[in-house]
This record gives sequence, structure tokens and C-alpha cells, in this order.
Amino acid sequence: MSSVPNAPTGPLEEIVWPRTARRGDDGVISIAGIAATELADRFGTPAYVIDEDDVRRRARAYREAFSQAFGDIGTVADVYYAGKAFLTSHIARWVVEEGLRLDVCSGGELAIARKAEVPGEAIGMHGNNKSGEEIDAALAYGVGRIVVDSFEEIERVAVAAAKHDLRAPVMLRVKLGVEAHTHEFIATAHEDQKFGFSLADGQVADAVGRVLAHPELELLGFHSHIGSQIFESDGFEEAATRLVALQLDVARTHGVELPELDLGGGFGIAYLPSDTPLEPADMAQQLARIVKSACDDAGVAVPRVSIEPGRSIIGPGGVTLYRVGTVKPVQATDDLVRSYVSVDGGMGDNARPALYAADYHAALANRGGADDLVATRIVGKHCESGDIVVRDINFPADVADGDLVAVAATGAYCRALASQYNHVPRPPVVAVKDGDARVLLRRETIDDLLALEEE
Repeated sequence: MSSVPNAPTGPLEEIVWPRTARRGDDGVISIAGIAATELADRFGTPAYVIDEDDVRRRARAYREAFSQAFGDIGTVADVYYAGKAFLTSHIARWVVEEGLRLDVCSGGELAIARKAEVPGEAIGMHGNNKSGEEIDAALAYGVGRIVVDSFEEIERVAVAAAKHDLRAPVMLRVKLGVEAHTHEFIATAHEDQKFGFSLADGQVADAVGRVLAHPELELLGFHSHIGSQIFESDGFEEAATRLVALQLDVARTHGVELPELDLGGGFGIAYLPSDTPLEPADMAQQLARIVKSACDDAGVAVPRVSIEPGRSIIGPGGVTLYRVGTVKPVQATDDLVRSYVSVDGGMGDNARPALYAADYHAALANRGGADDLVATRIVGKHCESGDIVVRDINFPADVADGDLVAVAATGAYCRALASQYNHVPRPPVVAVKDGDARVLLRRETIDDLLALEEE
């Protein structure tokens, strides 16, 4: 038997599953009171299942925690849901109804926000290469801020603002050289990457001067995002200190006090039972202390602060259901036989294991399974050897064709990154709440794929 994490045949580990997930006496997993077997029968597999109450409760927890912690230090904290994690018009409404704002990073995400009737002033527009058309659409809708990422964008926003005869509120995204302890592809504040203005070579000072020279632009402050899936506050402490120093420098150089500061997002979640993410209340208290200390040391007032959680709101409430197709024992090493369990989805509906070597936790969902566990790799149906859903897990030895597998914590960056690789249609997204289920996004069909072809 392998030493990799065990898949439960008893109660589910609460830290990785939605708050309403349960395993019944018959071994069947349910979410929001609906059995996985019923969901699979009604909606097919693979299917993304989103626990609406879980998402709403996490959004509410962020709003309450940050409002309290930053109110205690005499300022306001705005929580923007980072729509890139996963966005539909329904989810946009959920988070706004719970008191959050919305961060979008493309014209498509802005269109979803507009469909959901999110107020323009509650939207922040992000992205590293926003087109003139996207900027124009954002200003036409009255977004509350645009996070500018390049010198070209400064000019694009100024042109669009003049067209609409308004003063566009902007923030400058800066890369501060702060290391986030995460995968290199999701660490975003070091120098050798595409995002933001460099602090090291004077780009930030140049960008400030250019924005202030445009009467069509209102500089709100600086924005930083140090990475994703972060479990500790050390990096935020250094980032906040440097951001406050930058804002103080602007006040000294230009006589302009910038009213806002954004620390980005990146708060981690538990993908495995061994993970230990910070709760929103803990993170809020730590960040409030950090910002207050940095401002006190610099001798400046505490500005309005914003953060942008995405994964930590939507991720834990998502579960993907798969149907097992084949099971192959493979002699992995001289002393290890690994069971390869193939399911009816894979890298098309969850690209993260292939992109980041991301780990996931899973459980047999339609029954309890044998007590005997074997080293298992859960793999997909796509024509790639890297098509892996769960790389290493101990799973019941009797798993077989037709069984259901539930993979936890798939609410973030799974449907958002989904593809039609091998022309496999993308799964539906089903919201569950209080014993009811409804489709948020329907399953794609072969006809959908063929409809894209021109004659």
C-alpha cells in the first residue's frame, strides 16, 4: 500500500469538501441534500456541481471579516470577487448580493457582469493587454476603476475617457519583487513576468507622471498581486510596506495623496486534507495589522484598501462528478502496482494538474467501497499521457466500471480553463441548494462544436 493520501470510505474530510457534503449510511455522497447518484442520473457525467450556500457563506465571511478588521483601524476595505476563477451571471449575482464587488479581466467577463446587472461602480476592470474596445466598453458601462498594466494602456484609457467626456479612475499595477511561495506560473510579483510596471527600473515613477499628466485620468492608487494559492501573510506584509512607501513618494514628489491601495488576492484553499489555509477572519486581521503598521511607520493616513479573492470563495464549493470507465493495474516500479482508474473527463474539464502539477482529493461517490485501499492514479479520457485528474491517492481496491468518483475543490479554474480538446464537449455546471438542483451552464453538444464550422 502506498503512503499517499487515503480516499475516505467513511465521513468526508470537511476541509476539502463543500460544507453541505455528506456521506450517507449507504456510502453515497450527497451535496446540499442531493445524492451524487441522482445528480449523475439527471445531468450526466462529467458534471461540475456548485454548492450555492457554500459560495455565498464564503463571500459573506470575507465581507464581514474585512469590514470589521479594517473598520477597527479607521478605514474601509472593499472585497472584489475575482471573476477569472469562475464566472457566470448567476455567480456574479450571488457575490454582489452578499456585499462584494466584482473584478473582471476581459470584455467577455464584463459582458457577463452586465448581463447580471452588476452596477458599473462595483466593477473593477483588470487584464494585462486590454484592447481599446474593452476599455471603451468598460468606461461606457461606468466601471469603478481600471487597473492599468502598461504604458500603452495609459494612453488607451485616456483616449477612451476623452471620447466619453469623463475622468477615468485608474490604478497602476506594480510588480514589487515580492516572492510568493507558490508555483512559478502563478507567482506574479517577481520581475521576470508579464504583469505590471517594474519598481526596480523606474517604470512606476514614469507611469505615475504620465497618468497625472492626463486630465482625463484620476489616479486612485497602486495595485499589487503577489501570486496565488498563498497560505501565509509574509509576502503581503512586504508588499504593503512597499506600496505605502510608493504612495508616500507620490505625495512628496507630486503633492498628490492617493486614496486607495489594493493588495490583490491569491488566498489559498485546501485541495488536500493536509492543507491548512487561513480563514478570512485571520487573514483580515493580519492584513489590517500589516497595513496599519506600514502606514504608521511612514507617517501617513491609512488609505481605502481592497482585496480580490476568487479561488477561496468559489473553489471549495465545487465538486466534479465523473463516471469510471476502465481500471488498469500497472507495474509502476519493482515494488509498486498502481491502479489506473480512467474517468469520462480529464484535462479538458480540469487543466490544472497538467498546467501546474496541481493536486486534488477524491472519493468514491456512489457507495462506500472496500476497506482495502490501493495506490491509484485517476486519469482522463484525452489522448495525452499527462491527462491526470488525481496523481496519487489510495482508493478502494474494488472500484470498477460504472462507479462514480467525486473530485473535491474544483469550483475555481476548472470550468474557467476548460477546453474542447479532442473535441470533447464541456460539462454542465449545476448549482445545488436546499435539496434543489438547477443548471447554470448546460452541457455542450457535438452540434455546438459543429456549429462553429463555416461551410
